[in-house]
Amino acid sequence: MIFRQLFSADTCTMTFILGCEQTGQAAIVDPVIEECERDAKLAKELGLTITHILDTHVHADHITGGIALKKHFPQATHVYSMHSGVTFTTGLTLAKEGDVIQVGSLKIHVLETPGHTNGCLTYYTDDKKMVFTGDALFIRGCGRCDFQQGSASKLYDSIMKIYSTLPDDCLVYPGHDYKGMMFSSIGDEKKNNPRIFATQTREGFCEIMNNLKLPNPRYLDVALPANLLGGVKTN
Repeated sequence: MIFRQLFSADTCTMTFILGCEQTGQAAIVDPVIEECERDAKLAKELGLTITHILDTHVHADHITGGIALKKHFPQATHVYSMHSGVTFTTGLTLAKEGDVIQVGSLKIHVLETPGHTNGCLTYYTDDKKMVFTGDALFIRGCGRCDFQQGSASKLYDSIMKIYSTLPDDCLVYPGHDYKGMMFSSIGDEKKNNPRIFATQTREGFCEIMNNLKLPNPRYLDVALPANLLGGVKTN
Protein backbone atom coordinates (compact mmCIF):
# COMPACT_ATOMS: atom_id res chain seq x y z
CA MET A 1 0.00 0.00 0.00
CA ILE A 2 1.10 3.55 -0.76
CA PHE A 3 0.38 5.75 2.25
CA ARG A 4 0.80 9.46 2.87
CA GLN A 5 -0.26 11.58 5.85
CA LEU A 6 -0.84 15.27 5.18
CA PHE A 7 -1.57 18.27 7.41
CA SER A 8 -3.48 21.53 7.03
CA ALA A 9 -2.10 24.00 9.55
CA ASP A 10 -5.02 26.47 9.62
CA THR A 11 -7.41 23.97 11.24
CA CYS A 12 -4.87 21.30 12.29
CA THR A 13 -6.66 18.82 10.02
CA MET A 14 -5.12 15.50 9.01
CA THR A 15 -5.65 14.16 5.48
CA PHE A 16 -4.60 10.69 4.36
CA ILE A 17 -3.97 9.06 0.99
CA LEU A 18 -4.17 5.25 0.73
CA GLY A 19 -3.18 3.86 -2.64
CA CYS A 20 -3.15 0.44 -4.27
CA GLU A 21 0.26 -0.24 -5.80
CA GLN A 22 -1.13 -2.80 -8.24
CA THR A 23 -3.95 -0.73 -9.78
CA GLY A 24 -3.00 2.86 -8.97
CA GLN A 25 -6.42 3.48 -7.43
CA ALA A 26 -6.51 5.52 -4.22
CA ALA A 27 -8.73 6.82 -1.46
CA ILE A 28 -8.28 10.15 0.27
CA VAL A 29 -9.63 10.64 3.79
CA ASP A 30 -10.85 14.08 4.95
CA PRO A 31 -9.37 16.39 2.29
CA VAL A 32 -9.39 20.15 2.93
CA ILE A 33 -10.47 22.50 0.15
CA GLU A 34 -7.47 24.82 0.49
CA GLU A 35 -5.07 21.88 0.10
CA CYS A 36 -6.65 20.20 -2.93
CA GLU A 37 -4.04 21.31 -5.46
CA ARG A 38 -1.32 19.94 -3.19
CA ASP A 39 -3.18 16.66 -2.68
CA ALA A 40 -4.00 16.16 -6.37
CA LYS A 41 -0.40 16.92 -7.39
CA LEU A 42 0.98 14.46 -4.84
CA ALA A 43 -1.43 11.71 -5.89
CA LYS A 44 -0.43 12.11 -9.53
CA GLU A 45 3.28 12.15 -8.64
CA LEU A 46 2.74 8.83 -6.86
CA GLY A 47 1.04 7.41 -9.95
CA LEU A 48 -2.35 7.33 -8.24
CA THR A 49 -5.88 8.15 -9.36
CA ILE A 50 -8.22 9.08 -6.53
CA THR A 51 -11.34 6.96 -6.89
CA HIS A 52 -12.83 7.46 -3.40
CA ILE A 53 -13.12 10.60 -1.28
CA LEU A 54 -13.88 9.45 2.25
CA ASP A 55 -15.23 12.08 4.60
CA THR A 56 -15.50 10.93 8.20
CA HIS A 57 -18.39 13.35 8.86
CA VAL A 58 -19.88 16.73 7.94
CA HIS A 59 -17.12 18.98 9.25
CA ALA A 60 -17.83 22.20 11.12
CA ASP A 61 -14.31 23.64 11.15
CA HIS A 62 -13.23 23.41 7.51
CA ILE A 63 -14.70 22.86 4.05
CA THR A 64 -14.13 19.44 2.54
CA GLY A 65 -12.10 19.20 -0.62
CA GLY A 66 -14.53 16.75 -2.19
CA ILE A 67 -15.91 18.88 -5.03
CA ALA A 68 -12.56 20.52 -5.71
CA LEU A 69 -10.80 17.15 -5.99
CA LYS A 70 -13.42 15.86 -8.42
CA LYS A 71 -12.20 18.50 -10.89
CA HIS A 72 -8.95 16.52 -11.02
CA PHE A 73 -10.53 13.08 -10.60
CA PRO A 74 -14.06 13.36 -12.03
CA GLN A 75 -14.91 9.68 -11.62
CA ALA A 76 -14.22 9.70 -7.87
CA THR A 77 -17.12 8.84 -5.59
CA HIS A 78 -17.63 10.97 -2.47
CA VAL A 79 -18.43 8.83 0.58
CA TYR A 80 -20.43 10.06 3.57
CA SER A 81 -22.47 8.31 6.23
CA MET A 82 -26.07 7.51 5.37
CA HIS A 83 -26.89 9.48 8.54
CA SER A 84 -24.89 12.56 7.55
CA GLY A 85 -27.77 14.63 6.16
CA VAL A 86 -25.84 15.76 3.08
CA THR A 87 -28.05 17.32 0.44
CA PHE A 88 -26.12 16.60 -2.77
CA THR A 89 -26.50 13.37 -4.75
CA THR A 90 -24.16 13.51 -7.75
CA GLY A 91 -21.18 11.23 -7.28
CA LEU A 92 -22.28 10.37 -3.75
CA THR A 93 -22.05 7.01 -1.98
CA LEU A 94 -23.79 6.67 1.38
CA ALA A 95 -22.01 4.21 3.67
CA LYS A 96 -23.17 2.30 6.73
CA GLU A 97 -21.87 -0.02 9.43
CA GLY A 98 -20.15 -3.08 8.01
CA ASP A 99 -19.67 -1.75 4.48
CA VAL A 100 -16.38 -2.55 2.76
CA ILE A 101 -15.00 0.00 0.31
CA GLN A 102 -12.87 -1.58 -2.41
CA VAL A 103 -10.02 0.60 -3.68
CA GLY A 104 -8.09 -1.55 -6.13
CA SER A 105 -6.84 -4.43 -4.01
CA LEU A 106 -7.36 -2.46 -0.78
CA LYS A 107 -10.36 -3.12 1.44
CA ILE A 108 -11.44 -0.32 3.77
CA HIS A 109 -14.01 -1.21 6.42
CA VAL A 110 -16.66 1.12 7.80
CA LEU A 111 -17.71 1.59 11.42
CA GLU A 112 -20.53 3.94 12.39
CA THR A 113 -19.19 6.03 15.28
CA PRO A 114 -21.76 8.72 16.13
CA GLY A 115 -21.43 11.09 19.06
CA HIS A 116 -19.49 14.03 17.65
CA THR A 117 -22.20 14.09 14.96
CA ASN A 118 -24.90 11.58 14.02
CA GLY A 119 -23.10 10.82 10.77
CA CYS A 120 -19.56 10.06 11.92
CA LEU A 121 -17.73 7.17 10.28
CA THR A 122 -14.47 5.46 11.19
CA TYR A 123 -12.51 3.67 8.47
CA TYR A 124 -10.00 0.86 9.07
CA THR A 125 -7.82 -1.26 6.80
CA ASP A 126 -8.55 -4.92 6.17
CA ASP A 127 -5.50 -6.05 8.17
CA LYS A 128 -6.60 -3.90 11.14
CA LYS A 129 -3.23 -2.18 11.22
CA MET A 130 -4.55 1.36 10.59
CA VAL A 131 -7.71 3.20 11.63
CA PHE A 132 -8.89 6.66 10.59
CA THR A 133 -11.08 7.97 13.38
CA GLY A 134 -12.03 11.45 12.19
CA ASP A 135 -13.34 13.45 15.15
CA ALA A 136 -14.50 10.46 17.17
CA LEU A 137 -11.14 9.60 18.75
CA PHE A 138 -8.13 11.90 18.96
CA ILE A 139 -4.68 11.32 20.39
CA ARG A 140 -5.29 11.79 24.13
CA GLY A 141 -8.69 13.26 23.46
CA CYS A 142 -11.85 13.06 21.33
CA GLY A 143 -14.22 15.24 19.38
CA ARG A 144 -16.62 17.62 21.11
CA CYS A 145 -20.28 16.72 21.63
CA ASP A 146 -21.96 20.07 22.30
CA PHE A 147 -23.54 20.83 18.90
CA GLN A 148 -24.41 19.26 15.51
CA GLN A 149 -26.39 16.33 17.04
CA GLY A 150 -23.60 15.69 19.52
CA SER A 151 -24.09 13.15 22.31
CA ALA A 152 -21.44 12.23 24.88
CA SER A 153 -23.24 8.97 25.64
CA LYS A 154 -23.24 7.96 21.95
CA LEU A 155 -19.59 8.93 21.61
CA TYR A 156 -18.70 6.79 24.62
CA ASP A 157 -20.29 3.78 22.92
CA SER A 158 -18.57 4.58 19.64
CA ILE A 159 -15.09 4.84 21.12
CA MET A 160 -15.58 1.67 23.14
CA LYS A 161 -16.64 -0.02 19.87
CA ILE A 162 -13.41 1.17 18.22
CA TYR A 163 -11.42 -0.17 21.18
CA SER A 164 -13.15 -3.55 21.05
CA THR A 165 -13.05 -3.94 17.25
CA LEU A 166 -9.36 -3.29 16.71
CA PRO A 167 -6.18 -4.76 18.24
CA ASP A 168 -3.94 -2.79 20.56
CA ASP A 169 -1.21 -2.44 17.90
CA CYS A 170 -3.57 -0.84 15.38
CA LEU A 171 -2.29 2.65 14.57
CA VAL A 172 -4.75 5.48 15.21
CA TYR A 173 -4.80 8.34 12.69
CA PRO A 174 -7.20 11.08 13.91
CA GLY A 175 -8.88 13.85 11.98
CA HIS A 176 -7.06 16.54 13.95
CA ASP A 177 -4.20 17.06 16.31
CA TYR A 178 -3.43 20.34 18.04
CA LYS A 179 -0.18 19.38 19.78
CA GLY A 180 1.96 18.06 16.95
CA MET A 181 1.23 14.36 17.44
CA MET A 182 0.91 12.41 14.19
CA PHE A 183 -0.51 9.05 15.24
CA SER A 184 -1.09 6.82 18.25
CA SER A 185 -2.27 3.24 18.80
CA ILE A 186 -5.40 1.63 20.18
CA GLY A 187 -3.45 0.21 23.11
CA ASP A 188 -1.88 3.58 23.89
CA GLU A 189 -5.25 5.37 23.89
CA LYS A 190 -6.85 2.67 26.05
CA LYS A 191 -4.13 3.25 28.61
CA ASN A 192 -3.42 6.97 28.39
CA ASN A 193 -6.37 8.88 26.90
CA PRO A 194 -7.48 11.11 29.81
CA ARG A 195 -11.04 11.38 28.53
CA ILE A 196 -11.71 7.76 27.67
CA PHE A 197 -9.16 5.17 28.74
CA ALA A 198 -10.28 1.53 28.62
CA THR A 199 -11.89 1.49 32.11
CA GLN A 200 -13.52 4.92 31.95
CA THR A 201 -17.17 4.89 32.95
CA ARG A 202 -19.93 6.35 30.82
CA GLU A 203 -20.79 8.72 33.68
CA GLY A 204 -17.21 9.91 34.02
CA PHE A 205 -16.87 10.49 30.30
CA CYS A 206 -20.15 12.37 30.04
CA GLU A 207 -19.18 14.57 33.01
CA ILE A 208 -15.99 15.60 31.23
CA MET A 209 -17.58 16.13 27.82
CA ASN A 210 -20.59 18.07 29.05
CA ASN A 211 -18.43 20.61 30.86
CA LEU A 212 -15.79 21.52 28.26
CA LYS A 213 -17.34 24.92 27.44
CA LEU A 214 -15.48 25.27 24.13
CA PRO A 215 -15.93 28.22 21.73
CA ASN A 216 -17.55 27.50 18.37
CA PRO A 217 -15.20 26.67 15.47
CA ARG A 218 -14.07 29.76 13.55
CA TYR A 219 -15.53 28.61 10.22
CA LEU A 220 -18.75 27.06 11.53
CA ASP A 221 -21.13 29.31 9.60
CA VAL A 222 -19.26 28.76 6.33
CA ALA A 223 -18.18 25.14 6.67
CA LEU A 224 -21.44 23.44 7.63
CA PRO A 225 -23.60 24.62 4.70
CA ALA A 226 -20.75 24.06 2.23
CA ASN A 227 -20.10 20.53 3.45
CA LEU A 228 -23.73 19.52 3.22
CA LEU A 229 -23.28 20.22 -0.50
CA GLY A 230 -20.06 18.21 -0.72
CA GLY A 231 -17.72 21.19 -0.48
CA VAL A 232 -19.50 23.97 -2.36
CA LYS A 233 -19.07 27.42 -0.85
CA THR A 234 -22.43 29.13 -0.45
CA ASN A 235 -21.20 32.64 0.29
